[in-house]
Amino acid sequence: MHPFLDHPGPLAFAHRGGDLGHPENSLAAFAAAVALGYCYLETDVHATRDGVLVAFHDTRLDRVTDRTGAVAELPWDTVRQARIGGTEPVPLLEDLLDAFPGARFNVDVKAAAAVGPLVETIRRTGAWDRVCVGGFSDSRLAAVRAAAGPRLATSLGPREVARLRLRSLAGPLLRGRGAGSGTRFGAPFAGVCAQVPERHRGVRVVDRAFVRAAHRLGLQVHVWTVDDPTRIRALLGLGVDGIMADRIDVLRDVLGERGCWSDGSTGSSTVMGAP
Repeated sequence: MHPFLDHPGPLAFAHRGGDLGHPENSLAAFAAAVALGYCYLETDVHATRDGVLVAFHDTRLDRVTDRTGAVAELPWDTVRQARIGGTEPVPLLEDLLDAFPGARFNVDVKAAAAVGPLVETIRRTGAWDRVCVGGFSDSRLAAVRAAAGPRLATSLGPREVARLRLRSLAGPLLRGRGAGSGTRFGAPFAGVCAQVPERHRGVRVVDRAFVRAAHRLGLQVHVWTVDDPTRIRALLGLGVDGIMADRIDVLRDVLGERGCWSDGSTGSSTVMGAP
């Protein structure tokens, strides 16, 4: 098991820091999640025009900040003046790694230009065991793996997820064949986990067969983004290994009622008064 995944019980991820009244992907949101007991935090990265790596979801500043413009077309000196929700600065990924030394970060790499700065940030901070990189681009994930090597945890790309889904639907026909068997669905998988929605374009992705197929290959299954307690319970019943949520209070309560909430108080921070 990669050290990133070495944690008791289902992994609880605070998606973009979670929604407890603080702007998404802000230092305040992540601090609130850590104070609630979260030690797995999900964020996104883009690179500015001058190659500075920021923890930010959108391609443009417009939706969530008081400034406008594409992040990739603006220098860091301009982006740093933007305020998320009108109040919170756009953090660097390195700021988050430093502020929460006990936390682990699931990082969605949003653009090809962010690949180099992301790997360099992980290398410079020594955060190899604390970061898992995911994304919706097979090419970006391939570039991350090529630059970082096997020491870095990554999730499956879209094509790998599709192949895993086909494998799960094939069921008994492939059971017992090794991951490198050379069969149509059996080529090795490069990641350590499948991070997927319950459904994609109306088609179910996560069911018991999908979870079992992943587990047979040594892969964890993390599902995003789930805030309804009934759905969270159903997914846990299927045996998923992690859930990403905006309503991190709801996810914590459901895990607590099942006796599988593990307080991540070791993901401490020196900011915002978090323990």
